[in-house]
Amino acid sequence: MPNDTDPSLPDLAPDEHFCFDCNPQVPCFNRCCAELTLPLTPYDVLRLRRHLSLDSKTFLTSYTTMQTMPETGFTLCTLTMNKEPGEPCPFVSPVGCMVYEDRPSACRSYPLGRGTRLGAQGVIERFFLIKEDHCHGFDEGPERTPISWFEDQGLSPYNASNDRYMRLMSLVSAGKKPLDERMQSMARLALYYGDEFRQMITKMRIFKRLSLSQERQERILRDDMDGDAACLDFAYDWMELIIFGACDTLTRA
Repeated sequence: MPNDTDPSLPDLAPDEHFCFDCNPQVPCFNRCCAELTLPLTPYDVLRLRRHLSLDSKTFLTSYTTMQTMPETGFTLCTLTMNKEPGEPCPFVSPVGCMVYEDRPSACRSYPLGRGTRLGAQGVIERFFLIKEDHCHGFDEGPERTPISWFEDQGLSPYNASNDRYMRLMSLVSAGKKPLDERMQSMARLALYYGDEFRQMITKMRIFKRLSLSQERQERILRDDMDGDAACLDFAYDWMELIIFGACDTLTRA
């Protein structure tokens, strides 16, 4: 994943123009869908596993590799490429992406990169172009800007959720004390195993300990895409509360 301060990736202003297009007629079509180290955020996982009608454990076991980031103790989840010549993405076919409607944020944003960091007034972002030697998408195509491209690719809910994960990791990193093993396990469960976390919420009666509106409780417990997103949003609040003892959007009963 490109670093926010990588000097080899010059900044692109939010309203700066570039030309790009990707379709089956481009000579390199599908070439960028192989030999990848593709990070999957918690929101990416919930969208993909819903698309495939899989529970979290089955999806994560079948399609990902998970490891712990030593500087924070949070999980780094990456998509596992197929073990065959060329190491293609497991969701790519000759005619394109088979999970296109719910493809990961890194795929949606390409060829743009978005670097983020936590500032005094919230999330600070920067944009940059990723130009790979094999890519012919820049040869022609309509004029774009980072703002129009991200809107066209439906990145708003992805970025909103991913920024929350970035904020949580940044707060832990700033304290220079990685999560202990117990917190690591809880963070992995809450953020990546949403269906199991929902079961834990009910079993442990977590809502009894919090001041949470009935409407929000019902959304979190809904077993559908909207419920998954609400559950993940709650998971970010829950982790902030149990790690730091306070959360601006969640209070104890």
